[in-house]
Amino acid sequence: MDFGAPRRPRRPNLTPMIDVVFLLLVFFMLASRFANDTTIPLATATAAGGEAAAPLRLVEVAAGGALTLNGAPVTQEGLPAALGAIDKDSDAPVVLRGRGAGLQALVSVMDALRAAGFRKLVLVK
Repeated sequence: MDFGAPRRPRRPNLTPMIDVVFLLLVFFMLASRFANDTTIPLATATAAGGEAAAPLRLVEVAAGGALTLNGAPVTQEGLPAALGAIDKDSDAPVVLRGRGAGLQALVSVMDALRAAGFRKLVLVK
């Protein structure tokens, strides 16, 4: 055995790295979601210059889930009737404001309003 002879440099074996890359590819393909996300279309809070302003319908959702319509307390079941009493036009915008409420509470109110026929919902801060 000759220890003084120069050795040929070894080339790195790329097979384990390629295996890891393919395993990661398969993992991310299987772990990704293939479901459609649902979206909630919201109207923007802009008005045309010559239009008459519709009566304000401000629905505030508090942290405990309590609802107020223009400052007056209302239940979620009575909200569509109270909104209809303010303005019969269901195409007029309804302004929603969350005062410390969770997202689920806001979405529940939005779903109830959409089921009652109100289509233009404006979400404000």
